[in-house]
Parts: sequence; C-alpha cells; structure tokens
Amino acid sequence: MLWTIEALYVILIAGELTIGILGNGFIVLVNCVDWLTKRAISLVDIILMSLAISRICLLCVISADGFVMALFPDIHDSGELTRILDAVWTLANNLSVWFTCCLSIFYLLKIANISHPCFLWLKLKINKVILGILLGSSLVSLVISVSMNDDMWCQFLKTIHEGNITCQFKVSKIPNALKQITSNLGAMVPFTLCLISFFLLLSSLFRHTKQMKLHATGTRDPSTQVHMKAIKAVVIFLLLLILYYAIFLVMTSSLLIPQGKLVVMIGGVIALIFPTSHSFILIMGNSKLREAFLKVLRSVKRFHKGGKPLCSIERVS
Repeated sequence: MLWTIEALYVILIAGELTIGILGNGFIVLVNCVDWLTKRAISLVDIILMSLAISRICLLCVISADGFVMALFPDIHDSGELTRILDAVWTLANNLSVWFTCCLSIFYLLKIANISHPCFLWLKLKINKVILGILLGSSLVSLVISVSMNDDMWCQFLKTIHEGNITCQFKVSKIPNALKQITSNLGAMVPFTLCLISFFLLLSSLFRHTKQMKLHATGTRDPSTQVHMKAIKAVVIFLLLLILYYAIFLVMTSSLLIPQGKLVVMIGGVIALIFPTSHSFILIMGNSKLREAFLKVLRSVKRFHKGGKPLCSIERVS
C-alpha cells in the first residue's frame, strides 16, 4: 500500500514538473526569440523571463525533494541533502514572490491614475524602480538563503580547509521547520506590496469609473478594461500565494502530525500547483505570449491532422 502511494506521488510530481517547465520554459523561449529578433527587450518581458526562470528553479527543487523523499528516504532523512534543498528552495521561492511583486508594481505604475507627487515620480522613473527592485530582491533573497544555512557553509569550509581552520558547529535549538518559516517571513514584504498595488488599482478604477459616469461615456472603455485585467491578475496571484503558503505551513508542521510523510506528499503535490498554473495564467494574460501559444496549439492540431507543422515560433508583432 505504501509503495502504491509513493508511486502515485512520484507520477503526479513528475507530471506537474513537466507541465510547469513547459509553461515557464515557453515564456522564456518566446521572449528570448522576440528579444533576438527585435534586438530590444521591454521591461515587462524582463520581469516575465525572470519570474519564469525562478519558477523553473522552484519546480525543480520541490520535485527533487519529493523524489528523494519517496525513492531514497534514508538519504532524505540524513539531513545533509535536505539542508541544501532548503537553501535552494528559500532562494527560488523568495525570488518567485518578489518578481511577481515587481509585475504587480509594474501594472500599478503603468495603469493607475494617481496624482500624488511620489506616485508621479515613481511612474516617471518606472524602469529604474523596477530594475532596482529586481536586483535588490535578488541580493536580499541570496543573503537570506545563505544565512539560514550557515552550518552547511561551515561544513563546506571545514571540508575544503580541513587541518587549517577549526569550524565549530552550533547546534541550533530551533527546529529546521521553524527556521524555514522564520526565513520565509521575508515574503510578507512583497505580499504586502502586492496588496497595496491591488487596493491602489481598485481605487484608481473606482475614480475612473466615476469620471466616465459623470461624462456619460460608459464604463467599458479601454482604460477600464486594462484596470480590470490588471486587478484580476493580482487577485489570482494573491489567492494562489495564500494557498501555497497555507500548504507550506502544513508541510513544515507535519512532524507534529501523525502520518507526517503522507501529509508532506499531499502538500507537495498541491504546492506545485502554484508555480505550474500561474505560468499559464501569465501566458493567457499577455497578448504576445497568448498569440504565440495559440499558434503552437494550431501547429500541433495541424500536425495531428497530417498537415505541415510550423517549425518555429514566429515573432508576434
């Protein structure tokens, strides 16, 4: 019975990993092709590519942890590999959340109509602001990932310089699960920024709708549609992120729950939904990616019908 559950778990993890890599890899591929064709890249494309790459890393580390836990439980329980996976997961997870936060801030600065001087200044410097957040969040995520695994680096230094330095290990009294939770509290900052972006977009939409009603021009103008599209994108991300972190809390506290391994398996399958499904939501929400994706689907359909398939992804103008 246990082997049946583990086999099913490995199949589900492998399936979600494949779908997730295809979706996020498609985002990277289309933007890279467009970049090489136009010899230029837009700010939103940089954000989407960075987000997709971080999601691929996140998918790989969650899946790797699941495969090792199911197929090599002794190695997983030893703790050495787990510490490395925790470090990589912390880095990829924080980058994923921060890059999505950058996308929300980009929508806010591009779409919202706010007359406050600070907002107008940020809107004017949007490229520098977004790139600064991207680089700053990458550095902060790296520091957090390294700091939570100081014992791992101590072991590494001891191995490299054995005989020259003495490295004393400090056995932490804080359980590894609690350390993970503490280190990922940093995700509250981008989550809060996403909430602020959502409420500011909502406020901008209400003001815009009120103006449209006063001028009797209707409420379904292009600006309203853009506001609604951005708000939906932010809301979907927030809901998926809340689900993802709820599952994460259950998984990290599974040591206190009977049948903890089974809980971790179920949680791992559900956790992969976030980086896997959100990539396709991003694809359908971006006109260039959506057109390229539909073109690929038409090519696959023609191939199955015996027609001549398209050999490459053409640039979408």
